[in-house]
Amino acid sequence: MGFLQTLLFLCLSAIPLSADNASSKARSCSDVRQFYSGKGFTLNGVPQTEISGEHLRICPQGYTCCTSAMEETLSNLSRREFEGLVREAGRSLQASLNAQYRSFDTYFTDLLNNSERSLQESFLAKLGSLYSKNARVFQDLYADLRHYYRGSAVNLEETLNEFWARLLERLFKASALPQYTLTDDYLECVAKQTETLRPFGDVPRDLKPKVTRALVAARSFVQGLTVSGEVVRKVSQVPLSTECTRAMMKLVYCPHCRGLASVKPCANYCRNVMKGCLANQADLDTEWQNLIDTMLQVASSFSADPSVDVVIYSIPLRISEAILYMQENTEVFTSKVFQACGTPRVAGTQSSRSEERKKRVNPASTAMEYKPSPTAGVRLEMQISDVSSKLREMQQYWVQLPAALCSSKVAAGAASDDKCWNGMSKARYLLEVMGDGLASQINNPEVDIDITKPDMTIRQQIMQLKITTNRLRNALNGNDVDFQDASDDVSGSGSGMCTGESCARSGSHVIVPKTDSTRYYNHPENKKVKGTGTQTHPSIRLLLFSLATLLLRR
Repeated sequence: MGFLQTLLFLCLSAIPLSADNASSKARSCSDVRQFYSGKGFTLNGVPQTEISGEHLRICPQGYTCCTSAMEETLSNLSRREFEGLVREAGRSLQASLNAQYRSFDTYFTDLLNNSERSLQESFLAKLGSLYSKNARVFQDLYADLRHYYRGSAVNLEETLNEFWARLLERLFKASALPQYTLTDDYLECVAKQTETLRPFGDVPRDLKPKVTRALVAARSFVQGLTVSGEVVRKVSQVPLSTECTRAMMKLVYCPHCRGLASVKPCANYCRNVMKGCLANQADLDTEWQNLIDTMLQVASSFSADPSVDVVIYSIPLRISEAILYMQENTEVFTSKVFQACGTPRVAGTQSSRSEERKKRVNPASTAMEYKPSPTAGVRLEMQISDVSSKLREMQQYWVQLPAALCSSKVAAGAASDDKCWNGMSKARYLLEVMGDGLASQINNPEVDIDITKPDMTIRQQIMQLKITTNRLRNALNGNDVDFQDASDDVSGSGSGMCTGESCARSGSHVIVPKTDSTRYYNHPENKKVKGTGTQTHPSIRLLLFSLATLLLRR
């Protein structure tokens, strides 16, 4: 009897123990089902309770609430969401570049418009009919300056030479002795004397390099902003590789499959995934920084003496000085023209010409005085300060993008090092963080990438950055540069300036400090991605809140 009682006790004791084991192996999947349905997926085939995970190909193969189909669906979702966040970050950067483009374009266009308006008002008041009859000469000059600035195939030197030649024709015709008939051929001969006889004194020679430097710098600057935006657009559209899709799935959605939906990824684990998946993008860093540095130099050159606003606003004054010089030396110049082109034919009647000659403008009344506006100088300084500040903010964008994606809002903080998702379970992440760029990923434990096969789209954009930087440096030295086909050099055409809705979503950008040195990486041969070295990042002031969306939705 004692034996039967003992046996009964053991059997009864075993019942709750078995129930506990069963419940621990078959926890409810209600949270996963709710999450999965919230993503817009059907619940057909989704387990009610945990199942064995031997079928999983990406997530750890313990007990799980995810089927093979769910794992594949969530893997594709993680790829789409990550690509969407990278594109959104790119649009944010494009929006910032576009804002700087609009701001500078408005400023420089206003300079040209105000300069032309000043010329029209002062010349009409001082020259009267002489200006009215020849207004087209001055209008064409400013139109050509605008076309050049906008990137048209305008030869700036030829434009300025043609302006002085046309002005000489018109002024000589108005000032010549009334008894002569001036044919078109004769006036063409007169125009050819601009360089040799110097009817306008030193004004054309003095004005040309100043206007050229101002226009070349302005055009190169806006073209640099345009090319930068185009590079960002193309790089942001590079698709995620298969290896990175697996890594993103493991980082983002495998915790759900393991019943750890509330556990954030370990910070260093997240950084390794992002550095591996954005390794090609990080290789833009050197040339991107070179371009930004050169654009900052160009922006600084706008305030160099004489500043760009002084040069553009003084164009009417310099033209006035040239006209005054010619009027004061009309007789000497006319004599030299007769020697070079011959004496023109005597006119049949002289009455109308005589009347015109009586109305000739008094040279003294042509003189103008240029008084620099103090507000114009302040506006220029504000313009340079603002654009320089914004350019510096985006200077390390490519190498700081992984850190932005793994901000404290997304990944676990230092206080939760032992309570974060490390890719396998809720525990500390013990592996070291890789450096930036493709070559540094040779030992990356989270992403398997062949570092001998860089992304060709990104390599093309690196070359585009080099080409644009070289052109900006030439422009900085005052050399006229043809930017018309800048975006077609290696990667096709298109505008980097976002418009409409895409620019409205300006978001914000990663703002990071600039380092003192630039690193260059050599590509090891025949190596797979696994990397060495730990890198400590500077603190980042994050404004890319939209980038946190993917992991926050966990």
